[in-house]
Amino acid sequence: MKDLRFTLDRSSPVPLYFQVSRQIEEAIYNGAMPPGARLENELSMADRFGLSRPTIRRAIQELVTKGLVVRHRGIGTQVVDNPEVKREIKLTSLYDDLARSGMNPVTRVLAHEMVPAEEHVAEQLSLSLGTEVVYLERLRYASDEPLALMHNWLPTELGGALTTQQLESHGLYELLRDDDVRINLATQRIGARLAAGDEGPMLGVRRGAPLLTMERTTYNAAGRAVELGQHIYRADAYSFEVVLVDR
Repeated sequence: MKDLRFTLDRSSPVPLYFQVSRQIEEAIYNGAMPPGARLENELSMADRFGLSRPTIRRAIQELVTKGLVVRHRGIGTQVVDNPEVKREIKLTSLYDDLARSGMNPVTRVLAHEMVPAEEHVAEQLSLSLGTEVVYLERLRYASDEPLALMHNWLPTELGGALTTQQLESHGLYELLRDDDVRINLATQRIGARLAAGDEGPMLGVRRGAPLLTMERTTYNAAGRAVELGQHIYRADAYSFEVVLVDR
């Protein structure tokens, strides 16, 4: 921990305790603080950051609440073995986020085919009902554990050249960027429901277990719909995070 270096912006509206907790969190996800690593004590950390002890205590409590560290009497505060995957609400792909966090994303492509657009897909992609679109179904793993089941639909002129091999080794947004498709805007809805059918076994949870859901429609700079995604995530291993600032 003492070899890690953090930067605090004291002029930022983001609270200092939150800046500290986020940077420790990033160190956990990128492997700089591996499972079992111990945080230095609150007094030492407060002195090193030039902060009050209550501020450091609150930063550590944030990490405890998120399930990233645990406190042990006589031992101190340690990084847990399997921290939850947490994702900020940003216009990024799950693959990119996992890769940046050192979570070793792996993808199984379950379906990659042309299908007629049903009503909701056609509406979201601004296409006529029944227009052929590219349909993808993928199972995404993080550090060898199933994490998300993803369904995506793309207009054929944007996704028709994609190969299964590419989809297994790269994120969808990365492939679109490589094909000069720029995503500038998205609408997104987050919800929750119970696992149905084979979803539970595929994600490594029991049938009927709670799942997080996300539907996103993305657009390019011209306002053209680029992709519709409907994803489900394990609620015991994944969460979304939003930073709210009063201005």
